[in-house]
Amino acid sequence: MANLGPEYPYSPIPVDLFVSKKHRGLSRGDLGFADASGRIVFRVNRPSSKSSANKLVLLDATGKPLISMHRHDDGSWEGYKGGEQKDLIFRVKKAETDLEVFLLDSTSELKVKGCPSMKSCTIYKGNDILAQADFVEYIHQF
Repeated sequence: MANLGPEYPYSPIPVDLFVSKKHRGLSRGDLGFADASGRIVFRVNRPSSKSSANKLVLLDATGKPLISMHRHDDGSWEGYKGGEQKDLIFRVKKAETDLEVFLLDSTSELKVKGCPSMKSCTIYKGNDILAQADFVEYIHQF
């Protein structure tokens, strides 16, 4: 894994995060990742200016930019440490329904395999599963 520094903690213990666009603490257009207590842990922000139409920023709970991601015309993405387009940490290109992620500080690669129609994906490093995401539709009972 690329060394992103001490401000990017890593834990081998799985943590469930719930993804929502409608959390009360989010601005319009933001995507939030909340823990089991409902606290926003991460937020993805899409800057509103037209010059930033292909840019996303991953923010921590305090609003500090962790990673800025830029989409290119060919569909590939580049990720930079923080909010500026300075310290490149990864590149992503699409291959069928899989994504190949190339970390710049490492010889290892990540594979993201997913099913867009099921809104799910799994992230692998070699044969090890690093993360999984599955869409869960809540059924409200009255």
